[in-house]
Amino acid sequence: MENGIESQCEQCIVRQFNSLRAMSKEELKKVSQSKTSKTVKKGETIFEEGETLKGVFCVRNGVSKLSKLSANGKDQTVKLAAKGMVIGQRSVIAEELSNLSATALNDMEVCFIPKEIIVSTLNTNPNFTMEVLRHMAHDLKEADDVIVNMSQKTVKQRVAAAFLYLKNNFGEDENGFLLLTLSRDDIANVVGTATESCIRIISEFKKKGLLKNYGKKMGIVNEKGLRDLAEGY
Repeated sequence: MENGIESQCEQCIVRQFNSLRAMSKEELKKVSQSKTSKTVKKGETIFEEGETLKGVFCVRNGVSKLSKLSANGKDQTVKLAAKGMVIGQRSVIAEELSNLSATALNDMEVCFIPKEIIVSTLNTNPNFTMEVLRHMAHDLKEADDVIVNMSQKTVKQRVAAAFLYLKNNFGEDENGFLLLTLSRDDIANVVGTATESCIRIISEFKKKGLLKNYGKKMGIVNEKGLRDLAEGY
């Protein structure tokens, strides 16, 4: 993890997508004075499960996977954190060891904000506190959805839903390929299956005309067909 280009939080458009938007100009200036901007290379770890976090990380660019190591040693991806998201805040606020690991899926820019600034603002700014609660409640809802999908949907349905999620949240290029390229291992970890099963299902989807690929790039050919499959029609 390397030091990157500094920026002023009060002028950063990224904060409009997270709880920092509820901070006053003076509070944002304090954050700017105390934060550290860093560059994280693809594959590098931002923080590890079981680590004591000394602050939170605001994602300026790039995507991180948040994952948890299961009892059998398998790395289960719980969530993808993209531009505008703040990661690590639950552990910091709860004063618990990190429940997840965060790893860069591509080159990233993140801002590290010390714990003291977050806690101090929580104690003095009720609007910020409410905004943090809203984001944490949203994360809980997403966790509920993941549990339901894992227990009630087939692996094929989950793979189909994963590709739709990647398109809806990260977009496509001019040729119809997904902007965020995940490895087969990462897709398998997202949906909770073996890599071999994931490869087989993707190959089947390509034969059925649902997906396409060019090298490592993947794209959706038949979105309606993929959506029908994801929803069990």
